[in-house]
Amino acid sequence: MSHRDDLLAGLGGAWDLLQMLPDADDPQAVAEAERLFFMSLASGWYTAFADRDRPDFVPAVNTHCNLVGTNPDFIYATASVDGAGQYLLSGERGEGLFLLMDITAGGLGVMDPLGPSLGMVDFDTLTLDEDGRFSLLMSADRPADWKGDWHRLDPTALSLSVRQASYDWGTDREARIAIERLDTAHRGHRWSEPEIAERLAALAAYPKRLAGMSLGFIASQRKKGLRNSFEHDDWAGRGGVEGQHYYQGLFRLEPGKVLLLETDLPDQFRYWNVQLNDMMWNTIDWMNHQSSLNGGQARIDGDGRFRAVIALEDPGVPNWLDPGGISEGSIMVRWTGASSGPEPKLTLLGQGELRDHLPDETPEISAAEREIALRARRRAVQMRRRW
Repeated sequence: MSHRDDLLAGLGGAWDLLQMLPDADDPQAVAEAERLFFMSLASGWYTAFADRDRPDFVPAVNTHCNLVGTNPDFIYATASVDGAGQYLLSGERGEGLFLLMDITAGGLGVMDPLGPSLGMVDFDTLTLDEDGRFSLLMSADRPADWKGDWHRLDPTALSLSVRQASYDWGTDREARIAIERLDTAHRGHRWSEPEIAERLAALAAYPKRLAGMSLGFIASQRKKGLRNSFEHDDWAGRGGVEGQHYYQGLFRLEPGKVLLLETDLPDQFRYWNVQLNDMMWNTIDWMNHQSSLNGGQARIDGDGRFRAVIALEDPGVPNWLDPGGISEGSIMVRWTGASSGPEPKLTLLGQGELRDHLPDETPEISAAEREIALRARRRAVQMRRRW
């Protein structure tokens, strides 16, 4: 078998995952799974040729690569590092709610194995100058002549994963980060034929790995029977933010029905949101649908509770969660930096009885008002840095 045949065989291995679908004979589900395979391939390109000597923060998920439950409120970036190296991070903190960096012994990069978290850097703990700029040195040992911020780099570290959160899309000035390796001389690099072959082979096999993770997550939710219900998870060491409460489950709408989501709010929190995903674990297109709401976008009722309605057709309430034409998918609620983790509840209701379960002061949103809001949402998403 030739090298090119090997690449095709690696990519073709993703099709084995079709057996994970609830109905592998459903042409719509198969088409969406195939779309997931190619989206995984596109996402993998960002990290396939990552260089630990010449690192760069690159996006792997965004509005077009919206797989593995991408959070609409986050801007993600990842860089590959060598735990034995010395790296300088510099840039601007930005105006978002937070800027966090997870140091891991692995990750979702094409060339990285999965590995645990080795620590988190909260950029709000760094020294900022009058322009909001920082300089952070990362190394195994602190140099005697370094007077600025320093963080120990574990020798097993392979990647740095950054996420910045914003409630006010397109308005908050986002962070800018540069990374450079200091303990090696800077020089360009031409990938050799063996290096290219190795990385293309890993890239070709990546859709099976990443799509397998997505389909496996949904399969596990189905197996647990989490239809219109939630389980608690913290995703610690698996890509989640340390100390964050996640509530995840599956939603299923029936003809003529809507789902009412209700929850208390923690007394204190740094950030929270709710989002809808499809049965491939792709986040519902949040640019063109109000498929997510965050603590800055949501309307809180007079009794201090958050209520939202999952419905295929606009129910005329502020907190509509639009599933984008699908009646079954996954849902996630997260509380970050919260004093508690209130558990949300889903209730299936007839369309005609919805108002009986909402506070009297719940406004009626007209079609014209919704159009204005959705167009503003679409503009705001495009104003964010996505790649």
